[in-house]
Amino acid sequence: MTSPEILLSALDEKGVLRLTLNDARRRNALSEEMLQLLGQVLAEAGQNLAVRVVVLNANGPAFCAGHDLKQRTAGRAAADGGRAYFAKIMGLCAQVMQAIVACPKPIIAEVAGVATAAGCQLVASCDLALAAEGAQFSTPGVNIGLFCSTPMVALSRNVAAKHAMEMLLMGEMVSAARAAEMGLVNRVVPAQALRAQTQSFAEKIASKSSLTLATGKGAFYAQAEMPLAQAYGYAAQVMVDNMLARDAEEGIGAFIEKRAPQWQDA
Repeated sequence: MTSPEILLSALDEKGVLRLTLNDARRRNALSEEMLQLLGQVLAEAGQNLAVRVVVLNANGPAFCAGHDLKQRTAGRAAADGGRAYFAKIMGLCAQVMQAIVACPKPIIAEVAGVATAAGCQLVASCDLALAAEGAQFSTPGVNIGLFCSTPMVALSRNVAAKHAMEMLLMGEMVSAARAAEMGLVNRVVPAQALRAQTQSFAEKIASKSSLTLATGKGAFYAQAEMPLAQAYGYAAQVMVDNMLARDAEEGIGAFIEKRAPQWQDA
């Protein structure tokens, strides 16, 4: 897998695909080009059998500064004042965030720097997130007259309502430690240990059956939107189908026989 230099891609022998935002000059902002590349590479990763886990990280002091506001402002020059362009970009960003959730491969955010606005949304959209001690998070749109309404969607699905509203209404930076308390990130580690800790997470997950991971990830997000009784009915059917899979038979057999399972991802 390769991509233009603002988004780097590297797949290791464990099946861990590292996608690195590499536009430090623009603080890894979600420019139109970055969004298009992310959408394309995520789609490819979802179909690539060699990819088992995706890690999303960034070069430079910022993980992601959100939308490219200079690029967005230039869109106002259109005859409609930018309405069509803004709608296009917001739609494209929403597609990328949903692609992260829909991707059958687990996706881990590795946050070493600042993640603001749609950059915070990017972190919240990932299945897991690890952060360096110095990382910071915010949804600061309220400070510039632009409420972070789309970042709110992912944020409100990850943290308690009052925590989400605090971030959205105050627009202040939240420390990595506070983000962990809120549930926005899973772990906070020293900066020098971040990559190794993320890789450890990724390799442990990559060692599981990819069929089981895809089944579970899809079911997790699907049931979360359902009423309780419907969720149980849906999850029960998922488990029935999962039980009939070759890897479930192998995994249960291996557990009973006290041996390592041999996954076939089927």
